[in-house]
Formats: sequence, C-alpha cells, structure tokens
Amino acid sequence: MTDDPTPRDASPLRIGLLVFPGIQVLDLTGPYEVFGAVPDAVVSLLWKDCAPVMSSGRLPFAPTATFAEGSPLDVLCVPGGIGVNRLLTDAEVLDFLRVTAARTPWLCSVCTGALLLGAAGLLKGRRATTHWNSHDFLPAFGAVPVDERVVRDGNLFTAAGVTSGIDLALAVVGAVVGRERAEEIQLALEYAPQPPFRSGTPDTAPAAVLAAAKARAAPSRREREAIIARLARGSARASVG
Repeated sequence: MTDDPTPRDASPLRIGLLVFPGIQVLDLTGPYEVFGAVPDAVVSLLWKDCAPVMSSGRLPFAPTATFAEGSPLDVLCVPGGIGVNRLLTDAEVLDFLRVTAARTPWLCSVCTGALLLGAAGLLKGRRATTHWNSHDFLPAFGAVPVDERVVRDGNLFTAAGVTSGIDLALAVVGAVVGRERAEEIQLALEYAPQPPFRSGTPDTAPAAVLAAAKARAAPSRREREAIIARLARGSARASVG
C-alpha cells in the first residue's frame, strides 16, 4: 500500500464488481466487505442483466446494475471462480471489460478473474498473479507471472487465490483513498489471519493434500486448459493473417 493516495475529486468512490454464474463466493464477498467500508463508496454488482446468478457455492447473488448501467467507475474488480471457463470466450463480457478498463482509473482481479482480464487483452506485458492452479496459464495472455499474493503493476492489481481478494481490496483502498483508511478497515474487519494449518500454499501443503486438491480441480482445469489453447491458436492465426 502507498501512504499517498492518488489525488481524486471528492465525489463518492464508484466501484464495480463483476458477478456471474459460477463465481467463487469469497472472491466477491471478501473485496465487497472492504470496498463497502469506504465512506460514501457506491459498490455495484455488474452483469449482463439483473436476474440473480448462482455462485459455485450455491449462494445466489443479485446484480445491482447491468453492463450498460454500471459506468462510469473508479475501480473495476473482476473475481474468479469455475464460471470463468465459460466467460473466456464470451464476447459480451470481454468487450465490456475492454471498454470499461479503458476509461476506469483502477483495474483489479481476484483469483482466476485475472484470466478474464487476459482473455480481454488487458494483461499483455503486465506483471500479474492468479490462483496457484492457474498461474501457468498467465503467459498465454502475454502476462509476466509473479508468484506473490498481491501484485501491483501501475493501475492494475491482481490477487492470487480466493482469500487474497481481501488483501487486494485493502491494497486498492490504500492506493486510492489512503493507507490510514485502509488500516482502519482492516482493523474493523479484524483481518489478522492465523490459519490453523500450513497448507495454504502449494509450497507449504503436505504432498498428499496438494495431490488431492489438484485431483479435485482437475476437470475444471482440463476444460480451462483446452479453452486457453484454442484461444492461443486463434490468436496465432490472426497474427499470421
């Protein structure tokens, strides 16, 4: 976080979070808790329409604004989840991300939301991170992979898996609003993680735990890998043509 926020006018901070079918619950709710604690912030949940969408955890979310209604924004945040796979080739979503990113001062992603930014062409040459089980996909989108919990590259913030969305949102608030406010929010949320186990990263997890986690995620990863390979082939053909 920076001690000196980027100067901005006194209007309410406008924050948009993409919501979609198959979103990871905490990818959305973690940053939402932080962003929603900023005084006078206006936080919107954005989707194609305002019909409820079902998360991967079977918790429904109600979008509060459509893509057409959601701008202008100061911050656009893109969460991840198993539903990302379908969105990697969703022209409407990718066009929304491109257009909105071009006119939004701050852009961020949580977990596999970084892959959506990549599919929209927004990670080329940028330092970025994502969930450990999708980290190796980042170069396919021209990103420079960084193995850190939160990575900042200019106006772009990306976070690793799921829980790191809280860290990311605090970092964004620190950059946009100021460190003091971000620290107040962190204290109000009593965010001082002390997990009972050391299995929170591939490097610290027991081998059997890592193998089990990979096996459980294998079907989604295979699907994602095939989609990204098709995107890469299409991009290669386009560049040749």
